[in-house]
Amino acid sequence: MGIEEKLPSGILLTSVEKLSNWARKSSFWGATFGLACCAIEMMAAGTPHYDLGRWGMEVFRASPRQADLMIVAGRVSQKMAPVVRQIYDQMPEPRSVISMGVCASSGGMFNNYAIVQGVDHIVPVDMYLPGCPPRPEMLIDAILKLREKVMVQPLGPNGRKMLEARVARGDVPVVAPGAMPSSYRSDKKRRAEWEQAVREGREEQLRIENWMKAQNHLQGSQR
Repeated sequence: MGIEEKLPSGILLTSVEKLSNWARKSSFWGATFGLACCAIEMMAAGTPHYDLGRWGMEVFRASPRQADLMIVAGRVSQKMAPVVRQIYDQMPEPRSVISMGVCASSGGMFNNYAIVQGVDHIVPVDMYLPGCPPRPEMLIDAILKLREKVMVQPLGPNGRKMLEARVARGDVPVVAPGAMPSSYRSDKKRRAEWEQAVREGREEQLRIENWMKAQNHLQGSQR
């Protein structure tokens, strides 16, 4: 005989983790953030015809500090990359990212120096959505699949263990904000440059700028 049989009807037993994940998946708040033609399809998904409000996610916040879902809708230029990362850093944890469309996911037809060849170079992506551009129904399907992922996502100590495992595998493209990379610690000039950037609150921008100067993202296209 379980404890559920001794409780009156109408009482549910669950864990704090499951309750928190249920609340999160029932009220995704997306950041008002569109880059190219995919943003038109994202806006259409919020109209009465498709009605994202059926799943409690019709609210698109103008401030990233009040959003927990970033939908990268469109191609990401090299100049926009630091802005994308800054908006992501301003979003509170736990947060999710959907890469909407082939341009955001892999650069698409823009295989050149001006476009980031995949937004996962900038932010960790939770869900990839193919298409050029994907229709609103496809975006809704991706969000519903993300809801399923959120429901089994560990929080607290278990979540930290999962994050540490991702870092060990190299799945996270950047280290935690404020942490000095080893390439900066080994060089006095670069270390001073990093410390100055930390004082000015632009360490992530400096990291991405140096990444773009190194042009590591172009090595595959030059072969």
